[in-house]
Amino acid sequence: KCAHLRLVCRAEPKPCYRSKLWCCGIALLGLAELGTFTAYALAPIALVAPLGSVSVIGSAFISVFFLKKTMRTADILGGTLTITGIYLLVTFAPNIPQELTARQVQNYLVSWPFLVYSILEILIFCILLYFYKRKAVKHIMVLLMMVALLASLTVIAVKAVSSMIALSVKGKMQLTYSIFYIMSVLMATSCAFQIKFLNQAMRLYEATAVVPINFVFFTTSAIISGVIFYREFQSAALLSVFMFLFGCLLSFLGVIIIARNKKEEHLQIPFIDCGHIPGENLTGKIQPDSHCSWYGTLNKEDDLVKRQS
Repeated sequence: KCAHLRLVCRAEPKPCYRSKLWCCGIALLGLAELGTFTAYALAPIALVAPLGSVSVIGSAFISVFFLKKTMRTADILGGTLTITGIYLLVTFAPNIPQELTARQVQNYLVSWPFLVYSILEILIFCILLYFYKRKAVKHIMVLLMMVALLASLTVIAVKAVSSMIALSVKGKMQLTYSIFYIMSVLMATSCAFQIKFLNQAMRLYEATAVVPINFVFFTTSAIISGVIFYREFQSAALLSVFMFLFGCLLSFLGVIIIARNKKEEHLQIPFIDCGHIPGENLTGKIQPDSHCSWYGTLNKEDDLVKRQS
């Protein structure tokens, strides 16, 4: 975002992918996703998925320094609740062996709890898809519920693929099994459709509404899929389960508080003041062209009138 704001003030606009700052941001995002992918091989889904709340806290606090946002009391309160929840999650997360072989994945895939769960999930998804396609129901809850249902399949596949790759790197080759490629296709397909419905939600609704709801739905579906498919809480004590769920609740509340009442910023004037662009000290104003994707260009009609004058 910082890169996009700086590009607005350039005398000669250029595509964002030519900006070093933008490329650095994309590289960091890729590195972060690689870290998340690796984490699924090293820890239970029930622990990795809720820790996504760290990114929400990071975005709230880093935006103060890079985008010159104002730190709110809600940000501090939400961050405190989320950090407390994360501590409980890490402390009371299920302690299970993380070496997952291809044969274990195959056994889990044909187990009756997962078959029942997958049938119910497919039925619910088909019902939601019917209302979405046939009835044109594009409510935020419908869209994000479909994202969450797809996410449960994604995290199952991601953990299976990352675990098999990790074992193969250690010398226990798992890439020769067909289940590895089946899970890879499932991971890519479910992720692609997630992006489709999440994009739809982001176009229709404000990010301040989409982010917390999506986080709660995604985390809940990921934990349920980990419990059913990988049996992560099979031998956990009742107190550990309760404290883990309490930690999830605190994380949910923290994310909702951080996003609550944080309205999208809309320009109230028909120009962009370069003096407010992070990292820029310019004071000029740029008139955007509503018919063009570039800022700082004149309409063809206005340009023609000036030449005639």
